[in-house]
Amino acid sequence: MSAHAEPHDDHHGHDQPLAEIVHSGRPGYYEIMETAVRELLVERRLIGADEIRRQIEVLDSRTPALGARVVARAWVDPDFKERLLADGRTACEELGISFYDDTGLIVLENTDRVHNLIVCTLCSCYPRPVLGLPPDWYKLKPYRARAVREPRAVLAEFGTVIPDDVEIRVSDSTAMVRFLVLPRRPAGTDGWGEEELTALVTRDTMIGVAPVALPIAGADR
Repeated sequence: MSAHAEPHDDHHGHDQPLAEIVHSGRPGYYEIMETAVRELLVERRLIGADEIRRQIEVLDSRTPALGARVVARAWVDPDFKERLLADGRTACEELGISFYDDTGLIVLENTDRVHNLIVCTLCSCYPRPVLGLPPDWYKLKPYRARAVREPRAVLAEFGTVIPDDVEIRVSDSTAMVRFLVLPRRPAGTDGWGEEELTALVTRDTMIGVAPVALPIAGADR
């Protein structure tokens, strides 16, 4: 894992518990800054409102449901899984998922011996073509710093306890290389169809902060 320097700061302390950020419900630092910069660019006529709207429409079309399709296909199709692990971007494009930038995508498989966790220590580099916009907590310094320094503690705050004999690998995204976690398929899903499996996969499981969970007993699936 390569560590970035951190050229900027924000108002959240390094050691603020992640649970406080995840459940705060307040607009995040980057959300406020994005709005301010966008309005300034439009006011100075450096970029048009129509162009911003088109870009927002592209981003809005990207959600974790796209990544969930990729994961479910890998679970049911070993050949596709092999291609996905070899070249994440090309395999996603097989499913009609276009990439609107020049970033590469590396897919990391969780196993019974290795658990992967994604972070960007510099800012908020994230696999947006397949997951959409990152959650606020992913962009803030408490996660960016602590995920590298104490990944087990951070995962525990998300309710994910990794056994001591399982290695945790933290991968640091860059401007040109993004990561996606291929989570473990949960036991008890033999015979499930691809659509049913897709519904199990969440954004957090593809970042690596949570495992894939089965629906609560008695709930419709």
